Amino acid sequence: MGRRRQRERVWIQCVALLCLFDWSAAQISYSVSEEVDKGTFVGNLAKDLNLNVHELESRGLMIVSGHSKSYFEANLKTGIMFVEERIDREELCPNTVKCSLNIEAILSHPTQLHRVEIDILDINDNAPSFLERIHILNITEAAFPGERYPLPIANDADTGSNSVNSYKLSPNEHFSLDVQSGGEQSLSAELVLQKALDREKQPVIQLTLTAIDGGKPPRSGTLLITVNVEDVNDNAPSFSKPLYKVSVPENVSSGTAIITLTATDLDEGVNSEIMYSLIGRGSLSHSDTFAINSDTGIITVKKTMDHEVTAAYEIRAEAMDRGHSSRKTYCKVLVEVIDVNDNVPEISVTSLISPVNEDAEIGTVVALVTVTDKDGGKNGLTNCKLIGSVPFKLKSNYKNYYTLVVDGPLDRESASQYNVTITATDEGTPPLSSTSVITVQVSDVNDNAPRFSEPVINIYVKENSPVGDVIYTMSAFDPDSDENAKMTYSLLNTSVPISSSVNINSDNGDIISLQSFNYEEIQTFQFKVQATDSGVPPLSSNVTVNVFILDENDNSPGILAPYSEHGSVNTENVPYSAEAGYFVAKIRAVDADSGYNALLSYHISEPKGTNLFRIGTSTGELRTKRRMSDNDLKTHPLVVLVSDNGEPSLSATVSIDVVVVESTGEIQTQFRNVPRKEENFSDLNLDLLIAIASVSVIFLLSLISLIAVKCHRTEDSFRRYSAPMITTHPDGSWSYSKSTQQYDVCYSSDTLKSDVVVFPAPYPPADAELISINGNDTFNRTQTLPNKEEFKVQATDSGVPPLRSNVTVNVFILDENDNSPGILAPYSEHGSVNTENVPYSAEAGYFVAKIRAVDADSGYNALLSYHISEPKGTNLFRIGTSTGELRTKRRMSDNDLKTHPLVVLVSDNGEPSLSATVSIDVVVVESTGEIQTQFRNVPRKEENFSDLNLYLLIAIASVSVIFLLSLISLIAVKCHRTDDSFRRYSAPMITTHPDGSWSYSKSTQQYDVCFSSDTLKSDVVVFPAPYPPADAELISINGNDTFNRTQTLPNKEEVRSVHK
Repeated sequence: MGRRRQRERVWIQCVALLCLFDWSAAQISYSVSEEVDKGTFVGNLAKDLNLNVHELESRGLMIVSGHSKSYFEANLKTGIMFVEERIDREELCPNTVKCSLNIEAILSHPTQLHRVEIDILDINDNAPSFLERIHILNITEAAFPGERYPLPIANDADTGSNSVNSYKLSPNEHFSLDVQSGGEQSLSAELVLQKALDREKQPVIQLTLTAIDGGKPPRSGTLLITVNVEDVNDNAPSFSKPLYKVSVPENVSSGTAIITLTATDLDEGVNSEIMYSLIGRGSLSHSDTFAINSDTGIITVKKTMDHEVTAAYEIRAEAMDRGHSSRKTYCKVLVEVIDVNDNVPEISVTSLISPVNEDAEIGTVVALVTVTDKDGGKNGLTNCKLIGSVPFKLKSNYKNYYTLVVDGPLDRESASQYNVTITATDEGTPPLSSTSVITVQVSDVNDNAPRFSEPVINIYVKENSPVGDVIYTMSAFDPDSDENAKMTYSLLNTSVPISSSVNINSDNGDIISLQSFNYEEIQTFQFKVQATDSGVPPLSSNVTVNVFILDENDNSPGILAPYSEHGSVNTENVPYSAEAGYFVAKIRAVDADSGYNALLSYHISEPKGTNLFRIGTSTGELRTKRRMSDNDLKTHPLVVLVSDNGEPSLSATVSIDVVVVESTGEIQTQFRNVPRKEENFSDLNLDLLIAIASVSVIFLLSLISLIAVKCHRTEDSFRRYSAPMITTHPDGSWSYSKSTQQYDVCYSSDTLKSDVVVFPAPYPPADAELISINGNDTFNRTQTLPNKEEFKVQATDSGVPPLRSNVTVNVFILDENDNSPGILAPYSEHGSVNTENVPYSAEAGYFVAKIRAVDADSGYNALLSYHISEPKGTNLFRIGTSTGELRTKRRMSDNDLKTHPLVVLVSDNGEPSLSATVSIDVVVVESTGEIQTQFRNVPRKEENFSDLNLYLLIAIASVSVIFLLSLISLIAVKCHRTDDSFRRYSAPMITTHPDGSWSYSKSTQQYDVCFSSDTLKSDVVVFPAPYPPADAELISINGNDTFNRTQTLPNKEEVRSVHK
């Protein structure tokens, strides 16, 4: 029969929630019929759950089900739940009596979950049907009235009263219908013979079996029964009992015998031989699960049974004899399947938030977790938990329902995703468990500002570089991702107008020059660059950029004296009687460049006449090479070429006519050609004159004062005389001091060189850093001077006789960073750990130890920095980056460790940087009495006493003896010398030279530190840290054991002049 649909009235039944969980959520039940129209009212969630209707929309009420279709939805304005999709009960719950859907109503702010169970009510929309259209029965004519013949049962997809309710047989005289009820939804029909059959009268009987359901109106289906009346065997087998019952565990193995059926037949011979078989009943055929031995009647299991699928089986067995027109009998076998714990819990995860913001608050719901176990009873009870350490936790909502919530801070930069392992375990014996891994992605928020690799960036740019060149590319790092890590660069407003000098590409950080820089106008400038990310809100960080302009050789030397105006020729007179080496003139020139570009050399470029004159290559002094002769010219026109050492070299010339005169009376002054006009008297000459006059007056006054003191002071005043003296410092260096003014030229004993080092000409390479100047007005020799090799090359031709010439070749060795720093103190033998004691009462800044190290390299390769590389425990100590002094950062506390193992990393500034480490255990002691000496771990063995220590000991002993002897001599002289001897006292003194320089002298030993007045700078120039560029030549030393400042020191943005 066809299916017909009828609209039914919707009825609803609300039941109380079984239990409450910790979010005060309730469980309710509704009922709705299948096949109702879309939008049909199901229930009022707001009313039944005691929810505020006005908060449903703001709290985001959601209906979540585990099915592929959303059968129900809720109206957020009224709180009414209605049908959203067509519901077919037979599709949802085939072959089941009870059909229900479990859904969850979820609200946020705060999060609440309500479990709703909806029973799907059946309607009579399916008619009964048979698997076959025609059923054939073969019945012997010897059949006795009352014999029964089972008929196929009708199937009805509906349940309850809508399923098959009765059978009806078409009217006939031979058969009646016996309908039997075997339990819930088990209704069978048997054909009962009422009247003996007579095959000869009626060999075939046609019957109609009608199955009727209990619906309103009822539906029905028919089956045509054809009864073939057979002759012969007139006794049917008979089972020992009509119903057999057996219980079997669901995990019984295949082939196991579960029961034996027994049937008997009163006939004899073939007619009494019985064959057993299982027959199917419509769609409920169990031939794939069970088998029966046709001879013995033993029923065995063919495959594994599953209690969760089928809890019981109803088997129809048949016994048939072997006689002609064999007769059959039937029985029922009820097999109960006993549950065992053979199903692991099943975990299903419904993700609600993916990904999760890294700033999510604790308690934020991430996912909904449901655990099911197909086993029953205790075997179906489960427990759920998380495995491992993750910032999440499971919260139990109702029975086997859980929510995964945030339980700790999230940081996407540390972990961008978490693999959360959920384990569910049942309470069976033995317990079974299963795991499920849910991947939780963490989304980025803008919580990290861009970072530069260094706080200060130094850029070196050659002057005269083209406009538009990229002089540097800024690079910052942001650990965030996507837009939060996309950075833009900009220049910050500073006190220095830089908008006309440089610009920056906001996208890639390229710093572009907007002008061609001139070293002579500006040597350095500073600005700040800001890197800003694209997050909301944007974060930024700054870096200071120092731009140093490198000098190019773009200035020719300028002649100072002899003065040459408009190309005029200067004249110098030389007496005919002049000896070899006679001083003729001194050429003085300056160069606006710096470094080697300003290092000048002098040559006679056009010697005419005899080779009578020579010029000092570096001094510019023009002298005679020999005595005059009668063959020499009376006038010698000379052209002096002054060239710098740049690449390419630039030069200037000055013309001098040297006139030979008969007597010295005819010689005019050296500067006779200098213009006398007031307007041509340069500021340089004025400064030079003032400097010479000032030094002369000061020297004269000092000399008069010294003579006056020597002549008139008493013994006490003599003892108060403060003479210039050399002071030996504790580290082995020495310094010169006088009164309140002090010039220190320090050579520390750890340089492994003698105190005074003399460099022969020519000068060392421009990139060799010889002298650095710290912030304490002290010149320090910071490295070993460059190595140099000198040899001569001779070229010989093949002529007869052969001619040859020589050339001197100087090879200067440039330094590479191939030496790691060496630790001097504290000494550590074979990797041993040094120990330093610190009193518990030490204040912040308490001195713990001083790390001293040296590097055999030079320049920046030997510039060392100190860091604590492995700070363990609390952050209690700090170290001076440049000094190596280890000090406390704060006072001790009871929570601090008693022993602090520190590892100090000493690294140079080479490329690549090399480093060394020293281990120090800082032990906190109760009192200062327990503190040992700083160098208690220095090895005492004689063989470990280094040459450096030996030299240091000898130097200290020598200086101490000399100082002691000098002190004794001074006391003796002061006590016993007379006024004459007092006048003979030769104190160390400062001598002013004619060229404006000054020197310190004592006895027969002299150390000259010369600062010529033509440098156009003050006598003492102090450079604050950081050090000047490595290519700046500060001090050169000529062959006369005299230190001469040969050029203008490198300019720096911050320069201060000291006049004490």
